[in-house]
Amino acid sequence: MKKSYTFKIGGPAGFGILSTGLIFSKTVSRSGYHLFDYFEYPSLIRGGHNVTETHFAKTPVFSQEEGVDVLVSLNKETYELHKKEMKTGAVVIYDPDSFEIPKDATYKKDYILAPVPFTSLLSKIGGLKLMENNVALGAVCALFKIDPAILFSAIKEEFLNKGEKIIAKNQEAAKVGYDWINDKKIVLKSFIETMTDSSKIFKKAVLTGNEAVGLGAIAGGCKFYSAYPMTPSSAILHTLAKYAQKVGMVVRHPEDEIAAISEAVGASFAGVRSMVGTSGGGFSLMIESVSLAGMTERGIVIIIGQRPGPATGMPTWTEQGDLLFAIRSGHGEFPKIVLAPGDIAETFKLTIKALNLADIYQTPVIVLTDKFTGESHQNLSIADFDNLNIPIENGKWENDSKPEKEKINSFHRYKTMTDGISPRILPGTKGFYFQENSYEHLEDGHTSELSEERIKQVNKRNKKLATYLSSHFEAPKLYGKTEADITLIGWGSVKGPILEALLNREDEINNKKVNFLHFTHLWPLDREEMKRELGKHKRLVLIENNSTAQLAQLLEGQTGVEIKEKFLKYDGRPFYPKEITDLINKL
Repeated sequence: MKKSYTFKIGGPAGFGILSTGLIFSKTVSRSGYHLFDYFEYPSLIRGGHNVTETHFAKTPVFSQEEGVDVLVSLNKETYELHKKEMKTGAVVIYDPDSFEIPKDATYKKDYILAPVPFTSLLSKIGGLKLMENNVALGAVCALFKIDPAILFSAIKEEFLNKGEKIIAKNQEAAKVGYDWINDKKIVLKSFIETMTDSSKIFKKAVLTGNEAVGLGAIAGGCKFYSAYPMTPSSAILHTLAKYAQKVGMVVRHPEDEIAAISEAVGASFAGVRSMVGTSGGGFSLMIESVSLAGMTERGIVIIIGQRPGPATGMPTWTEQGDLLFAIRSGHGEFPKIVLAPGDIAETFKLTIKALNLADIYQTPVIVLTDKFTGESHQNLSIADFDNLNIPIENGKWENDSKPEKEKINSFHRYKTMTDGISPRILPGTKGFYFQENSYEHLEDGHTSELSEERIKQVNKRNKKLATYLSSHFEAPKLYGKTEADITLIGWGSVKGPILEALLNREDEINNKKVNFLHFTHLWPLDREEMKRELGKHKRLVLIENNSTAQLAQLLEGQTGVEIKEKFLKYDGRPFYPKEITDLINKL
């Protein structure tokens, strides 16, 4: 098994738990570690229990883990909720002036209590109570033997717009925490790493999936983004608003989700790449305009950050409950494409691909993320971004048409084509006109209710699916040996916990016992190819974050292959690798 470590900090909402976790994640990234962090919080402005954890190692990590090496308890509730997660020899940091932790049998057996007097230490340096997180960060970095200068740099970046005095005071708070642990000679015995030479560390970006969507939109040439904020996809709007002026993008926060998608369809009509972001509830409001994009053949990208439903459900938790909804969204029959990235790197790449596909096939493209990928951080090599070679594919544009003199010409916007894709022109192109609205139509866009014209247009639109399957569909990727006794199947964000579980069982992978088939291109599916792929594997086991095994339903409906063994989780929490490891042991 690989050696990895987890830092966790918890406290009430409103006490900067997320920013503290992010500072630590950036610190360990700049110290030469791979990381994955995960954040849990209730749907409250203030109060309730917030917790963030950073899982890191010298080798790649793909998800959070159950065990904790260092727990910072900003209140007693955090300790009570998470003490069972402590690894043997772990350390609990808390302020003894705020609450006491009884030294019970569990404490004596498994972990060390490290009382750090946040309040009195801050009082000595004239710091505010809000800075106690940074005292804790200093203490944690001392336990992990991290160079405090790296922590100070991350703190400076976090408070850059607050001024030099605030930056210096927060850095001082971190230093007193660091010195306290060293002076008391408290040691995290399980930590055995040696630090990497900072001059040899590759530069890495610490990103959430939502930020990766935003950067992918920029790299993919998106020029219009519209969204009504809805957890867990709201941060896409914040990210793109930050860069909008610099990259020449219109970023809109309209009055509601209906306006958001209607504006995006209009922007596509005007000739630019457009995208909207929402969650399941907001997408429900967008459905009529999804059909409008299908009828007018306007390519738009829709990002759905999934969370547990129905209705408001659990707004700040995670689930994979919208797969079949996305595939069947919109009234009437029309082609759409559904993608689902499994990690933050895939989120970036598939956002660019989605924008290409929307332009090429002139139809809605839906990208399914969720709270787990959307709000968690991973660190990715900046060199990987520099070396990306994803071309911008703009699809069919009619550039050769020349109008007859002294005549306004009808442009056949919906011309019947063997691949189902008609060429476009910009509205207002000199010498040409075409009509575009929500009605069925002739090739030039004029409304028609003739049966033969209806059949012609439906068939034309549906041909896009076959063209996509032959040109851009990607089969699920197999991780591990080609042959295995057990093949785990999943889509989207279950990828990280499954890969983490398999890495912890490398002996079994090498002995050809377990592999993993991961889907990112979920609709349309190549039926015959899927039949062949599923037929290669001896024993299929589905792992999915919902209660009805939606991927299994989809595959059975498309291929006739029934996946009988299923491991489903729908409590709002992602899978932990240990849960999957335990499943493998049972199997």
